[in-house]
Amino acid sequence: MTEILVSARKPRLDDRPVPHRVGLVALATDHTSEVDYARILAPRGIGVYVNRIPYANPVTPETLAAMEPGLAKAAALILPDEPLDAVIYGCSSASVVIGDAAVRAAVQRGKPGVAVVTPISATLAGLRAMGARRISVLTPYSVATSASTAQLFDTEGFTVDRFTCLDMDDDRAMARISPDEIVAFARDAMAKTSDALFISCTAVRAAGIIDQVEAATGALALSSNYAVAWNVLRLLKDPGAGAAGHLMTLPLGE
Repeated sequence: MTEILVSARKPRLDDRPVPHRVGLVALATDHTSEVDYARILAPRGIGVYVNRIPYANPVTPETLAAMEPGLAKAAALILPDEPLDAVIYGCSSASVVIGDAAVRAAVQRGKPGVAVVTPISATLAGLRAMGARRISVLTPYSVATSASTAQLFDTEGFTVDRFTCLDMDDDRAMARISPDEIVAFARDAMAKTSDALFISCTAVRAAGIIDQVEAATGALALSSNYAVAWNVLRLLKDPGAGAAGHLMTLPLGE
């Protein structure tokens, strides 16, 4: 029988396997968020650690709100008993329907004291960093699901010049909208009077083509995952650009 030797010394351990670690609570049905963050954040020394939360289509205010009770447990299971630099909640419309403060409180019950980034909080911060006050919005949702987002921008003091929805109710289909189509719909959705265009939904593959959207519309643009990635970079004191587009050149405002 082969003798198994025990090393005479223990290995030296780094403090962390990567410089920064960020949690992601993703929808069970999500195809896009992990791919976007792996492309934008991982090359900058940020590990993204994912847990998925139960979710069932169709996308409605009711199914979105139903995720709230599971947020704390989902966050707690991401590297249990180890600190995270931030936790991302990967759903734009649910962040609006549940409420940003309620999402933050639920995630922090699972990971006390952690910084929480939602697509809507990151988008509001991004729009303000860009100095945008008049905006156009493109969502893949139905009118009923889009309504709360429209109301939120009004409440936050933005003038919404044009709000366009694609009337879809399955986030798996939203993830399959081709990049060329995203650019085409963005061009049509952009009002000439707007300072910026926001493309909502973490399922939509817009984060990798924001520069193309800006070129096509002649205006500033951001999407859910793009805004979150920028927000995370700035929270971690990384001034760099993880992707193309104007927002990635800007600091996080006060």
